[in-house]
Amino acid sequence: MSSAPPQAAFDAQPDAAVAEEPLASDLDAPVAAEPVAPARHTHKFGGSSLADDARYRVAVGLLDDGSRERVVVVSAMQGVTDALVALVSSALDGQDWAPAWAVLRRRHVEAAQSLDPHDRHGTIEAIEAEFARLRETIDGLRTQPDDTLAAALPGLGEVLSSYLMHAALGGDTAGWTRLDARDVLVVHPGEMGVGVDWARSRENLDAWRKQHRSRDVIVTGFVARDAHGRDTTLGRNGSDYSAAIFANLFDADALTIWTDVDGVLSADPRLVPDAVCLPSMSYAEACELAYFGAKVLHPQTLAPVQQRGIPLRIRNTRNPRAPGTLISLRPQADGSTPVKGLSLVHDLAVLELVGNGMVGVPGTAERLFGALRGAGVSVTMISQGSSEHSICVVVRADQAARGRDAIVAAFADAMADGQTQHVTVTPDICVLAAVGDGMVGLPGVAAQLFDGLAKARINLRAIAQGAGERNISVAIAAGDATRALRAAHSAFWLSPQCISIGLIGPGKVGRALLAQLAAAQPRLQRDARPQYKLDLRLRAMADSRRMHLAPRAMAFEDAGDNFAADAETLDLERFAAHVRAEHIPHALIVDCSGSDAVAAYYPQWIAAGIHVVTPSKHAGAGPLARYEAIREASRNGGQFRYEATVGAGLPIIQTLRSLLDTGDELTEVEGILSGTLAWLFNRYDGQTAFSELVREAHALGYTEPDPRDDLSGTDVARKLVILAREAGRALSLEQIEVESLVPEALRGVSKDEFFERLHELDAPLQQRFDAARAAGLSLRYIARLDRDGRASVGVVSPPPGHASLHGALTDNLIQFRTRRYADNPLVVQGPGAGPDVTAAGVFGDMLTIAQTLGARA
Repeated sequence: MSSAPPQAAFDAQPDAAVAEEPLASDLDAPVAAEPVAPARHTHKFGGSSLADDARYRVAVGLLDDGSRERVVVVSAMQGVTDALVALVSSALDGQDWAPAWAVLRRRHVEAAQSLDPHDRHGTIEAIEAEFARLRETIDGLRTQPDDTLAAALPGLGEVLSSYLMHAALGGDTAGWTRLDARDVLVVHPGEMGVGVDWARSRENLDAWRKQHRSRDVIVTGFVARDAHGRDTTLGRNGSDYSAAIFANLFDADALTIWTDVDGVLSADPRLVPDAVCLPSMSYAEACELAYFGAKVLHPQTLAPVQQRGIPLRIRNTRNPRAPGTLISLRPQADGSTPVKGLSLVHDLAVLELVGNGMVGVPGTAERLFGALRGAGVSVTMISQGSSEHSICVVVRADQAARGRDAIVAAFADAMADGQTQHVTVTPDICVLAAVGDGMVGLPGVAAQLFDGLAKARINLRAIAQGAGERNISVAIAAGDATRALRAAHSAFWLSPQCISIGLIGPGKVGRALLAQLAAAQPRLQRDARPQYKLDLRLRAMADSRRMHLAPRAMAFEDAGDNFAADAETLDLERFAAHVRAEHIPHALIVDCSGSDAVAAYYPQWIAAGIHVVTPSKHAGAGPLARYEAIREASRNGGQFRYEATVGAGLPIIQTLRSLLDTGDELTEVEGILSGTLAWLFNRYDGQTAFSELVREAHALGYTEPDPRDDLSGTDVARKLVILAREAGRALSLEQIEVESLVPEALRGVSKDEFFERLHELDAPLQQRFDAARAAGLSLRYIARLDRDGRASVGVVSPPPGHASLHGALTDNLIQFRTRRYADNPLVVQGPGAGPDVTAAGVFGDMLTIAQTLGARA
């Protein structure tokens, strides 16, 4: 039978979707051999590894490992089992099955002609005989249906495959003997699937081996006989089970299952692209994943090898250099995360029985589970609080209604007496399981999982952990499944912390930020610097009119240039929804627009769990009600960070926050909060007209396009509002005394006229400069918040020795007086203007958020 690949938990790409690779590379690649060749080695090849005659030849090259005895268990050629099932179904439905039979026959005959061109091993003859019998059997089924016989026919694919492998290996003359498993293996149905009659099977194998002395054997997978001697199969994925059974029967020292993936992965690679191949795991870990529904290996596959302690390795026929995953009793300790794998089980529902009268009553759980068993309902997960007020079980969605009815019937008398209140069904549930031996006895693993899910805003509906501590399972809404899986994968550092980013405002600061992100990306990627574990994905960009929503992450270095080409009309609600992608755990919007209209969206974005970073002062200094709404939203939603709003890249807010959080008390804030005004007054000496300095600053790019935006003092006032609010003072812009350097007559004129009349600024400032110089002082544009709450910004003459007199060019300078820093204020000083330093402040806030989410940036 064609078996599904054992790729971690995880429903990765099916065999049929695996792209074929150059066969030469398969053959030329050095095989990663076992450290010591086992004396008896059982190999199993899945359907994708036996897709055609060329793949059989590749498989032959993988068997030369130095083992003294080899047993090779084969699946059907890729797709053959499904084809046989369809063939039988067509025949039983009265449809024309002959064309499909002919196609299947021709495929096998052509492979036989390639592998045994002169039919020296009788391969072509044997295959023709098998297809003749198949035709005869199907003809008989049409007239006299036999369900048992029809169910056994799909096992023919393995029989045919064994002939092809026998030919590829050189047949009897090369020392290889075919074993039809139906001549040895006796099975019976069981509750957990097909069970093995070990005594009769060993007896049959002993008899077979007395007649066949070859040490190298080819075995048909998937097929067997029941206790009455009738042909049967082991069920889907039964070839893996066959391999484990025959490894046990042949007393093998090792079992290798060859498939089309490098080994067991930590999660479904379609949902978690950064899923890693696990070098080793224990039988217990593999069983936890398997019993929980993960498509690693069926639990029955593990049982025969675990019984005898046979190590099992998953290997890739298309990448034999990869060592694969070793499953054994005691896997190698790699010192990595305590969680080995994460699995999602879909299409589930929660059943909950609630009742005050259940508390302390023996037999309640037995009654509930007896009802479910009687209704044929399988329970995936169980959760009950110590109060015993309710019992919650997770079941398959298609069994939920039947389960509810069974529980209602079983507790009808208790409900009539008021001892139980109701049974509820919660549909659309997934269960996420975290599995690992390293979890046993290790404090904090559950907290790590729950913290990672909480940061991704995943609500947990139910929680279960067994006393063995190898499995923590949580029930979540189906819509949160992918985001939860990625968040959990990142929480245990199995993959980088992934953040979806939307950038609004690709102007000077926005482009500088993109350049810094592009330069930093190699340092942040896991492969380059393992300590970072950070994956920043730019998925959306917007300006004041347009936006581009990218289906895949945009390259930081190209995003600014390519933005306009694919832009559509701006819709900030769609923009935010796209950034908050369900398949990415975390979302972050960077607003470099300076738009008050964009800032109005912050409360709803943050409440939805989207983090916001901005250098724009509109949120921090805007209407107090909006500011308070942002603060309220951030208590239970996303984070709001705005370090760059006051001092660009300077840690001004961070410093103030540190003082306050450690119990200090702010008494006074004073400083220069405009790089433009700092440059103007640092240069102004009374010799050069102030208007000429303004023109020079504008030419150098130090001012806004309209210098009045700087000279008005409003920008400085906004920064002071932000600092005041950070310190807990409910200050608004209207409450600040602002001195504008723009004469009243120039405030309403056009920008061109303003530049023509710029000289009108000179006389008033010259007069103030002369008065200050006469007193031995200088002029500076200072923002101040005193201990009484009075706030002002304007031109002052600081006393000698004041820190503002020692600033350089565009330096911002802020000094904090606090209870601890009363006599000698704490000063933060440095460049406070320019796209690069502002972008650096924004980038720093982004990294701070990433660290709080679990990234080691």
